Amino acid sequence: MKRMFSALVSAALGAALAGCAFAQGNPRGTAELDLNGTHISINYGRPSLRGRTVQSMLEKLPANGFWRLGADQSTTFSTSGDLQFGDVTVPKGEYSLWAQKQADGSWKLVFNKQHGQWGTEHDPLKDFAFVPLKEEKEPQSAEMLTIELENENGGELSIHWGDMELSTHFKTKS
Repeated sequence: MKRMFSALVSAALGAALAGCAFAQGNPRGTAELDLNGTHISINYGRPSLRGRTVQSMLEKLPANGFWRLGADQSTTFSTSGDLQFGDVTVPKGEYSLWAQKQADGSWKLVFNKQHGQWGTEHDPLKDFAFVPLKEEKEPQSAEMLTIELENENGGELSIHWGDMELSTHFKTKS
């Protein structure tokens, strides 16, 4: 009887720990776009402000600090073809996405060769592409982080949270 009770307790404890290891506290979102035969997708965690402001959330970042662009597991960017962001080429493949706040207050989108890791595990040695982001104030506040891909004279990637919008344009590379 003791052996059976121990086995049941062990099984229940193991299941609970496994559930915690894979649990993510925020819903996931996906943005997708097909552009000139290239499929682009972004999978990300969607944190909520819950009464806070985006400025208070991001002011904790040091100069040149990295923001994981979401919550929980790292944000994954995938493209089936090469993309051109200004003069920066992002080859087809899968990457994690980060935003880096510069010392002057501007932002850069960072493509990192590592993906699938927890969102706080950023390895700067695997960063390979840095793309300037344009920052604008939004008239309506977005409670949950939202990332969008749109066909706007090529592609546009935009990040909305609170009253902040960060965006960049890209095109497929021929």
